[in-house]
Amino acid sequence: MTEELNRQRVLKMFHAFYAGDIEGALARCTDDVEFFSSAPVDILPHLGAHRGKQELRAMWQTVHQRYAETRHEVTELIAEGDKVAALLRLFFRKRENNRVVQFDLAVFFTLRDGGMARIRGVLDTFDLVEQMLERDLSAALKPAGET
Repeated sequence: MTEELNRQRVLKMFHAFYAGDIEGALARCTDDVEFFSSAPVDILPHLGAHRGKQELRAMWQTVHQRYAETRHEVTELIAEGDKVAALLRLFFRKRENNRVVQFDLAVFFTLRDGGMARIRGVLDTFDLVEQMLERDLSAALKPAGET
């Protein structure tokens, strides 16, 4: 019973966030929510570490300012007690040139008193940075003369 309720809570938070309803998504978080996703924050300032609703709100506002459209597909969702894990396929359309960035994101939630208390995101940041910069960075890492 608890697992299904927590699954629904996470799905409702996703729905609110990706529909642009930041306040609706925040309403599903605890006041002291912790968010962390390891990434180069110079390129992806909406990632990194954030604590509390105010910091999370600012980060989520940055996401919606940078991207004209955000869309998600939940490909996996597993709940066990107060823990929920989700695998998402995300599609973000960049405001600056309308290009679509697409990537997979694994998100791990810990819920407390019905709200998201901890959110951890894991993604292939190298691939995402290449898409954001619109360059093949792996070519720059190859030794001279290697093709």
